[in-house]
Amino acid sequence: MSMADKAELLRKVENKELSEAQLKKLLRTPPNDPHYPECNQAKACYARYNEFFRCEKFMGQGAVKCFWLKQEFKSRCPTEWVERWDEQRANGVFPGPL
Repeated sequence: MSMADKAELLRKVENKELSEAQLKKLLRTPPNDPHYPECNQAKACYARYNEFFRCEKFMGQGAVKCFWLKQEFKSRCPTEWVERWDEQRANGVFPGPL
């Protein structure tokens, strides 16, 4: 995919021009991150979760530039972890560096 194609795709996401089915098609399991070469992806999961919310804090909620971080943690993290972390954030007791 060329940079122009990616820019057009980001514009469509930002303007909410894509259907739910098209958005789901974009979500895919990301390739292995060389920063986390081990098979256990728990560190990468936790890091991406924190990076996503830090990105939204500085860029604004729903920022297109943060979309890929959300995609990363959604594909790497078990749903139970994300639900528990979301609950902890809502209660103000999340242990992460948000």
